[in-house]
Amino acid sequence: MPAQAASVRAGDPKRRVLKDVFGFDDFRPGQADVMDALLAGRHVLAVMPTGAGKSLCYQVPALVLGGLTIVVSPLVALMQDQVAALRLAGVAADTINSSIDRDANIAAWRRVASGQTRLLYLAPERLMTERMLDALARLEISLIAVDEAHCISQWGPAFRREYEDLSRLRGIFPNVPIIALTATADESTRTDIEARLFAERVETLVLGFDRPNIKLAIEAKQDSKRQLLRFVERHPGRSGIVYCLSRKKTEEMAAFLERNGVTALAYHAGMSKEARDANQNSFMTLSGVVMVATIAFGMGIDKPDVAYVFHTDMPGSLEAYYQEIGRAGRDGRDAEAHMLFGLGDIRMRRMFIDDEDAPAEHKRRSHGRLDTLIGYCETAQCRRQVLLGYFGEEAQPCGNCDTCLDQAPRADGGAEARIILAAIAQSGERFGAGHVIDILLGHETEKILARSHQRLASFGSGLAHKKDFWLSLIRQLVVGGFLMPDPAGHGGLAIAEKGHALGRGEMPFHYRVEVRSRALRGKTRSGQDLGQADVDTGLLAALKALRLRLAKERQVPAYVVFSDRTLIDMAERCPHDLDAFAEVNGVGAAKLKEFGQVFLAAIAAHQSGGSA
Repeated sequence: MPAQAASVRAGDPKRRVLKDVFGFDDFRPGQADVMDALLAGRHVLAVMPTGAGKSLCYQVPALVLGGLTIVVSPLVALMQDQVAALRLAGVAADTINSSIDRDANIAAWRRVASGQTRLLYLAPERLMTERMLDALARLEISLIAVDEAHCISQWGPAFRREYEDLSRLRGIFPNVPIIALTATADESTRTDIEARLFAERVETLVLGFDRPNIKLAIEAKQDSKRQLLRFVERHPGRSGIVYCLSRKKTEEMAAFLERNGVTALAYHAGMSKEARDANQNSFMTLSGVVMVATIAFGMGIDKPDVAYVFHTDMPGSLEAYYQEIGRAGRDGRDAEAHMLFGLGDIRMRRMFIDDEDAPAEHKRRSHGRLDTLIGYCETAQCRRQVLLGYFGEEAQPCGNCDTCLDQAPRADGGAEARIILAAIAQSGERFGAGHVIDILLGHETEKILARSHQRLASFGSGLAHKKDFWLSLIRQLVVGGFLMPDPAGHGGLAIAEKGHALGRGEMPFHYRVEVRSRALRGKTRSGQDLGQADVDTGLLAALKALRLRLAKERQVPAYVVFSDRTLIDMAERCPHDLDAFAEVNGVGAAKLKEFGQVFLAAIAAHQSGGSA
């Protein structure tokens, strides 16, 4: 058998390199197909799960082809780690970057120019300078690899403007095969990469997204510090990554774990490079260390024994979530991905999107991606089915997520789902969730009246439930494949074939029953519709007076600030913080930001006995 294997390697240069240089006996699924396409001179977009061996897909062909391979990478630390690993494997690799002193960069270029270097790692902004491009044009370039290729797409989870210029590569090096690699690209992101980098002349290989050894779970956020500590204490002596939304929270959580006997380190972009490097080195080399970090940490981190990834706050998209949880369980052992999910997360993510300096279309798509992630959090389906389905991959219930393990309370939602489907069908399958809910709740908005949708049979058919219920159900129908969002990103909803079957009563639909603590719900009383009868009339009068003053300051009608319905809801709930204020009917991200504190102050003043 060994003689036969040697014979195979002798007749297949890529297998010989795989064994002789990297020490592997065989390729992982999909690797050989990617390499064969490159060695035949074709461009390739390779979408592979985290930990599937993407780097070998260009490193092996680079050594088979000879000449120089250019590798585009977004992070200096990632480049340096890969160069160090290749050098340890006996491969002549170099990087030229801003973190290295001038003499070292000059020495590296001399090795490149003399033909010694096989792989040169560059950041996109350095590669695309005219000086670098002119110098490289005089060399024998055999292959170009673009790592973390989702960064080139404006629809990807980590768009970087410096990646945009890479679209020029195919024209500058017309006879050089280019490979783009990513673990996080849904269909729209793949299409965008194909168009931008390859002008659609590319062989796209999607090699699966499943990481079956990672248990997926979502937990309602209540006391995030205590919830984190309970989780970490279930994994004594194991390494893990804890993601937080802010730098401040990162440091607070790390300190909290340390006070409770857990070896924890912080990592965020506000720290000095020396401190970040020291903490990363400790995490990579020691066992049982918990890294508490913002998303600044993680890209290119290949520590095989990470036992869990814990999100104290919701990520920005399902792609970002998939990329981040993929840092767990790379050794094939059982691992966990645990997320805390709360109303404040949604509020903050909406604000981030609305405050972004980006075109309206980009913001619409970002809100749509966030809605999909929220639907994933709310779903009663197998989480792995939903996650893989988002990337276009079918799966059976996994038995390794909280919903499969019967930790999620469910209810039969077939009747309510058919009410939604009827409203969407009757309005022409062109409108988004907000408009559909206005139909269900009988709201005579300007948009409803302009299209005569108040005459639809479904108008007012959803009065038995409130807006939040219908919104959650619509999100769960989308992630369940019953509804299809408009692929152009305009927010419209259409009924999928699965949805038509549900409408005919041919298949069931169960939704996740939201269990939310009273602290998150303010003072809402179960089973009562919002109305003015039981509202504190003195508080309502104070809120109306405040609304009028704010409206006059802005020279707008009072209802533009908040409607009467919103003020009534506000007076009934009596929110005490921004999270609870975000629950008030009619409070969006922008109004929450502009008016939240002033209305909270008015409510607090009234409750303390003042009439101001």
